[in-house]
Amino acid sequence: MAEKEMVMDVHERPKLNKWLLLSIQHLFAMFGSTILVPFLTGLSPAVALISSGAGTLAYILITRGKIPAYLGSSFAFIAPILAASAASGPAGAMIGSFMAGIVYGLVAMLIAFIGTDWLMKILPPVVVGPVIIVIGLGLAPTAIDMAMNENGAYNGTFMMTALVTLSVTVIASIYFKGFFSLVPILIGIVSGYVFALFQGIVDTTGIKEEWAEITGAASVGDFFTAVFQMPEFIIPFVDYAPAEVFSMQILFIMGPVALVTIAEHIGDQMVLSKVAGRNFLKEPGLHRSILGDGIATMIGSVLGGPPNTTYGENIGVLSITRVFSIFVVAGAAVLAIFFGFIGIITAAISSVPSPVMGGVSILLFGIIASNGLRMLTDSKIDLGDNRNLVIASVIMVIGVGGAFIEITDEVQIAGMALSAIVGVLLNLVLPQKEKAGQGEELFHNEEAPEKKRNIS
Repeated sequence: MAEKEMVMDVHERPKLNKWLLLSIQHLFAMFGSTILVPFLTGLSPAVALISSGAGTLAYILITRGKIPAYLGSSFAFIAPILAASAASGPAGAMIGSFMAGIVYGLVAMLIAFIGTDWLMKILPPVVVGPVIIVIGLGLAPTAIDMAMNENGAYNGTFMMTALVTLSVTVIASIYFKGFFSLVPILIGIVSGYVFALFQGIVDTTGIKEEWAEITGAASVGDFFTAVFQMPEFIIPFVDYAPAEVFSMQILFIMGPVALVTIAEHIGDQMVLSKVAGRNFLKEPGLHRSILGDGIATMIGSVLGGPPNTTYGENIGVLSITRVFSIFVVAGAAVLAIFFGFIGIITAAISSVPSPVMGGVSILLFGIIASNGLRMLTDSKIDLGDNRNLVIASVIMVIGVGGAFIEITDEVQIAGMALSAIVGVLLNLVLPQKEKAGQGEELFHNEEAPEKKRNIS
């Protein structure tokens, strides 16, 4: 099959009018997923937008402007953020996110000095795949509760709204073409929101108040004050002292998840390399890419946003448009930061009813679990091999079943973190007859053919 021609290379800068439109495409592609994570975890959607934009700009700098990747809120950290918040409040979750970023940095340092073989040994697909399945299935009760319950009781209107939202999202993801096929989440949320308005379950008080302030501004200064508002940042050393909320339990909650998301990050980089016709794992290097992801996560944590990760939706935009300009991605990041300071946008996001987000989440969380299954099949993991079967089975039951180990009265290793640790230990301890079927190609199939530049 013939390769599509490249429209714009990584370091090419588009004209201003095209630049804005191309950046808005990326903004729309990431918007639905990025605001869903803070919605589910009780964080500020506005801060999530700002931290995703700031994190993406930092990523671009760290990777020397050589990787056109956008970073948004990570779904893998939803359950850990909820657990850390329950243990030490939102501030504790931010400390945990910061420590996850440190894990990224340590892994990047090790890769820079000794390569990737050690990472393959502790995180092969037979471990990572089932843990990703656990992430998706562990979030399933949250999606169903949002979809059909109001204050813990069944609500038929909620359920109908969730099903309409889910149906539109599914139709958009399967039947829509071109750019619209890349934003099914956003389409589903907007459609579900409109349906919810007709059902009378949308509280538009905040939007009306914001609009009244804007239209009632008596001067230019009042207008800007009404439009631009300071989001609810959670700033370390200002709003809280890290020493007061840090605990070993938070470390055990967030740390192991970072290792799993690092494996996902590597997969994204391999896909992006194939799409762009370059080997980003070699140049600028996997260590820089992982470090950039970690710094973006740390930036999010010091602002009060969720951890960040590279977004498949935006890789899809690159694949379709063939525009790999780093300036376009940076433009989307700047727009995200700008949107985060607009009060009426924040009010509109906050007004989205839970069944709309629940309907979208049913699909999204299922896709997360399915991606874990896909990793197993793509890596040709042989589940007929008792060793592989044992590792996968134990990980999934421990993770989904909610098992935990109590180290002290205040420290527990539970759920996804425990399943990841157990999976790593089983993989290292259980004898392995041969390496075939263990998915070594995850790291070693790094070559990506160079494509000829063809600028149109």
